[in-house]
Amino acid sequence: MTALPETKYGIDYMPTDVPGPKARALVGRDSHVMAPMGRVYPLVIEHAAGCEVWDVDGHRYLDVNAGIAVLAAGHCHPRLVEVGQAQLTRFTHMAGTDFYNEPMIKAAEKLVSLMPGGAGWQVFFSNSGTEAVEASIKLARYVTGRQNIIAFYGAFHGRSYGSLSLTASKPRQRKGCFPLVPGSFHAFYPNPYRPPLGSDPERVAETCLSFIEQTLFATTCPPEEVAAIVIESIQGEGGYIVPAPGFMRSLRELCDRHGILLICDEVQSGVGRTGKMWGFEHEGIVPDIVASAKGLGGGLPIGAMIARTELASKWQPGSHGNTYGGNGLTCAVTHELLCMVEEELIDNAAHVGLHLLGRLEELQLRFPQLGCVRGRGLMIGVEFIDPTSGDPDHDLAEAVMIEAFRKGLLVLTCGPSTVRFCPPLTLTIEQADEAAERFALAIEACVAR
Repeated sequence: MTALPETKYGIDYMPTDVPGPKARALVGRDSHVMAPMGRVYPLVIEHAAGCEVWDVDGHRYLDVNAGIAVLAAGHCHPRLVEVGQAQLTRFTHMAGTDFYNEPMIKAAEKLVSLMPGGAGWQVFFSNSGTEAVEASIKLARYVTGRQNIIAFYGAFHGRSYGSLSLTASKPRQRKGCFPLVPGSFHAFYPNPYRPPLGSDPERVAETCLSFIEQTLFATTCPPEEVAAIVIESIQGEGGYIVPAPGFMRSLRELCDRHGILLICDEVQSGVGRTGKMWGFEHEGIVPDIVASAKGLGGGLPIGAMIARTELASKWQPGSHGNTYGGNGLTCAVTHELLCMVEEELIDNAAHVGLHLLGRLEELQLRFPQLGCVRGRGLMIGVEFIDPTSGDPDHDLAEAVMIEAFRKGLLVLTCGPSTVRFCPPLTLTIEQADEAAERFALAIEACVAR
């Protein structure tokens, strides 16, 4: 393979001693922090701004993982910092489930205004995506009187018991946690690149829908006992998989026929990431309940369950609650973040995302190890394969992720062998070009070994 030419970023941009001495010392002191998920590489952040991160040794990195799709406006955006500082001088917390506060009300109003129709929805604020999913499950069971929930293989919905029962991404996420919540079932996600059940790629949507109706409903999961079907509009931890065309619309129709609620988990794909406010908008459907988090708080911990008012109004006082939901600080920042999403970030995600997708697709022509480049907006996955067999190459994806760190680029893997790009929605064209070039340097270094 011909070596990539030197770029303005430099093949030897990062020093060979990454991580540096200060980072190594802090990693060595990390014995008191539980790490059941495992750390992926020894980044020790010191400060950050926008899409750039500096470690404790002064090394600069381009961040295209944004704290796992959390930092929608980038690190330390001045607008969010100003709002957060101002709110800190007023009050930080007064339990929103017991009392009222203006930041919570304003955040809910803004969130509802960005839902389909701009009205007819109510919000329950939580602390995370997991909690938003848990609330969605509870509401669905409460209002329907049914108990069963269907999710999809490859899904990630969280790690508490209800959400974990729907998660089906990696076996280690469930290991040692059984028994899980009864009434949890799984169907096949319509992956057009790797069609399940050996289906024709052109009929993957039809095949996956048929499995629900002709297998699940006909054998173990009567439709009249299903409260909800939970789906990610783009599967996140499963590999940044865009569903086969037509599937989501057919799933909406199936739910309507059987009186089943459709819950969209937009924790990773929502809040402008795909170039629309919600990922489901690309599919031309409207769900009954939406779970949101990650980018919603601009880096502060917040989640939200947004449900149609006719469903949410059936919840009686005391049916659900929490302590920190509606926190004044997080809601003030959330309102400002949502204003930014509406004003500029959605459009930027669509524009820059299309450019970045194109740059990554160009790398497929150079590296046969790139089997598929897919995504919407600034939610893009690059799947690594064995070019001989076409099988997923997990080890190469992990190696590229670590080598990218050494080249000054922060990425993460997902699915069996996918590297994900989920940068701040403030990413510029120039930064997208830098990301693609650094990524190419990392791939070249790995495949040359």
